[in-house]
Order: sequence, then structure tokens, then C-alpha cells
Amino acid sequence: MDKVVLIVFVTPLLLFFILFYRRITWLRLIKSKHMKNQLPLGTLGWPFVGETIEFISCAYSDHPESFMDKRRSMYGKVFKSHIFGSPTIVSTDAEVNKFILQSDAKAFVPSYPKSLTELMGKSSILLINGSLQRRIHGLVGAFFKSQQLKVQITREMQNYVQQSMTNWKEDQPVYIQDETKNIAFQVLVKALISLDPGEEMELLKKHFQEFMSGLMSLPINLPGTKLHQSLQAKKKMVKLMLRTIESRRECGISKVPKDVVDVLLNDENDRLTDELIADNMIDMMIPGEDSVPVLMTLAVKYLSECPTALQQLREENVKLKKLKDQLGEPLNWSDYLSLPFTQTVITETLRIGNVIIGVMRKAMKDVEIKGYFIPKGWCVLAYFRSIHLDDKNYDKPYQFNPWRWQDKDTSTCNFTPFGGGQRLCPGLDLARLEASIFLHHLVTQFRWYAEEDTIVNFPTVRMKRRMPILVRRVKS
Repeated sequence: MDKVVLIVFVTPLLLFFILFYRRITWLRLIKSKHMKNQLPLGTLGWPFVGETIEFISCAYSDHPESFMDKRRSMYGKVFKSHIFGSPTIVSTDAEVNKFILQSDAKAFVPSYPKSLTELMGKSSILLINGSLQRRIHGLVGAFFKSQQLKVQITREMQNYVQQSMTNWKEDQPVYIQDETKNIAFQVLVKALISLDPGEEMELLKKHFQEFMSGLMSLPINLPGTKLHQSLQAKKKMVKLMLRTIESRRECGISKVPKDVVDVLLNDENDRLTDELIADNMIDMMIPGEDSVPVLMTLAVKYLSECPTALQQLREENVKLKKLKDQLGEPLNWSDYLSLPFTQTVITETLRIGNVIIGVMRKAMKDVEIKGYFIPKGWCVLAYFRSIHLDDKNYDKPYQFNPWRWQDKDTSTCNFTPFGGGQRLCPGLDLARLEASIFLHHLVTQFRWYAEEDTIVNFPTVRMKRRMPILVRRVKS
């Protein structure tokens, strides 16, 4: 019995001291190796967990920027930390971020938390490097920019928005985030695999939501865990994608692609296997469930709090609608994107809302940027939010002010809502188009007010609430 007690109590203690000794040894090795090349200031936090807990808790608080602001004031715009299990250099410097984003795989490669990496798989466009990544990115980007797809997206978006808004009732709250998720997901899936609304779409959506729930879970793949459930959901989606691909091959692949699957199947690259295409179709659905709906929801939220901007947006869109009605013509994609104030509203929403807060990379060699040393093997977090909300870059940065963009260039390293470099989001134009169409139909058909408990500042990227509004139809 004494031996059992000894094993139970002494073994964990011994294990702790071994791990603690290894960490101290590792820190000494890092310090000696880089004495000449000074690491940025900062702290690696607690043993094992580093500063991950504080980073995550701040991200889901009412002040998500507090983690960065505290360290920026102590250590400067670039500092060292330890998050998601890796020693990390965090950059809130626009020029350093620009260098990281524009670097090739010889200097930096994508690096994400283990649960996300396992879910995405090694063949994900978010993780692969080199010529294959450039090929897929180029093919998809060219298709997303094509006039053919913009015409299709405009038609589908108009239909889905109208179908959704037809069901809105004046005496019941409308949950904007739920509505935009449903619309954006259907539009994107149609562009990816030409799947129409119906039972199969609903099943895919169900599996996809299960898949998304595990993206930032603990990296433990055991039955009952979030990660395991998400991996099972992805397997079901992959089977659906492979059936779609097999059906295309049997029927003959169209030389004039109607969706992204056709685009990739038409390419002759041997490395574009059916399994790789299936995996990437799933990864490309993420904006339809996450970033695009958040963009549209935040735009409604900020407009609700800025009546002057809402009025100018409404006047601009009503004027266009009346003109097209007089001409007897439907609105096309170029009409929506030609609305100048609408575009400034979307741009300002991207800046203050920070739909994408940053990107993570891993250094493949020792790198020095602006005097900051990044050791080989360390992760780098290029953090956009702090730059977008820096009062040195933007006057009154927490104030929603779309007019600031009327005479301001958006192609600056101080504004990177979609990332940059070789991995710039290929769907950025489509995100703007979808948001433009949704806002046009909303402001020309409805007046609304947000329920009292939603008129608060939503600094977080992911909405804590579903943004309920009460609507009143506008008579034509």
C-alpha cells in the first residue's frame, strides 16, 4: 500500500520537475544562442501554458485589445510571448507585418494551433506552400474575379436575400447574424460545388457547423471531445465532396467552369488529387459561415449606432434603385460596387470590426526585421487589430467614421483586413459584393432599430449576441 501511495504522489511531482528542468535548459539554450541577436522584449509566461490563457480570455472579453495594449506599453510594438504551445514573436507593427505577409516559404510558412492544423489537414490551402499553393490560389483567385462568377453571385445573392427578407415579420425580432450566415453559406457553396438549397444543403450545413465548433478546441482527439466530433463531421463532408467530384468525372468535366470544383478538375496538375480538392472545398466554405456573415452583421450594428451614415447610405441606394427601376433594368454587380459611400461603409466596418484579427507564421530560418530578431522555429503572430485601432494611424480609431475613407488610400500596410502577399484572401472582392447587395436590399426595403440590449460596443470579432433588430417595411 505504501508503494502505491508513493507512486501516486511522487511520480507526478517527479514528472513536473523533469519538465520544469527541460524548460529551464531550453530557455538557457535560447539565451546563449541569441546573445548577439537580441530577442524582442517580453515574457514567455507560465511553464507549459505560456500566456495562452490570458490571450484567449482577453479575446473573448469586452476589451480584446487589452492583451496587446498592455504589452505594447511595456515592450513596444513587437514583443515575445508564448501562446498556443509555441514561443511566439507578436508584431503589431505595420511594416514588420508587411514583410512577414510578403515573404515566401523560405522565410515563413503558415503555422496554426494544433487542433486547427489537424482539422484542416496537410493538404489545406491554408497550410501548403510552394508551387502547389500558388497554383490553387491563382486558379481560385482568377475564377473569383471573373465576370462570369460575379454575375452568378449577384443573381444568387439577390435571390437568397429576397427569399430571406420576405419571411421577416414586423412584430418579431430578426437575428441578423443567423440570416446572413444562412445567405452567405448558400451563395458560397453554390459557387464552390453548384449545390442548391435543399436537404443535401441542410445536411452539409449541419456537418459544417459541427466541423467549425472544433477549430479552436483542445488538441485531444478522443471520443467525446470537440476535436473528435469535428473530425468525424469533416469525414462525412469529404465523402459528400468526393461523390460530387466522381459524378463530375462520370458526366464529363465542363471546359467552361461553372464552379470551383470544375476549375480545379480542369487543371492538369497531378498533385491536384480528388482528396485534395475535396479537403479544400470544405476549407473554402469557412468565409460563408464566419467572416462574410460577421462583416454584414457588424455593418448593420455600426450603422444602427450612426444615424448620419445610415441616412447617407440609404439615400445613395434608394437613388440607384429608382434609376434602375425607371430604366427597367435589374442591378448588376458593377452597380453595387460603384456605390462610393456603400464601399466606405464596408471599408470602415472591416477596419473597426477586424473580421480577421491576424495571421500566424513559423520562421524557417533566423530573420531580422527592423532590428527585431526572430529565431528559426519560432512562431510569429502578425496582429492586424492593433494597427487598425492605433490612434497614430487613424484619428479617433474606435469611432465608426466611413467618411475617413473618401480621400484615403486603402492600399496601405496600415490596412490589411484580408491579409496580404501571396496568401491574400482570393475572395475579397466577393465579400464586398455580398455585403453591398445585402445592405442595398436592407436599407431600401426596411427601417429598423436594434433591441435595447444590443446597443453596446461590440469590440469582439465574433459577435457575442446574434444582433436582433426589429424591422418595419418601407412602402415603395
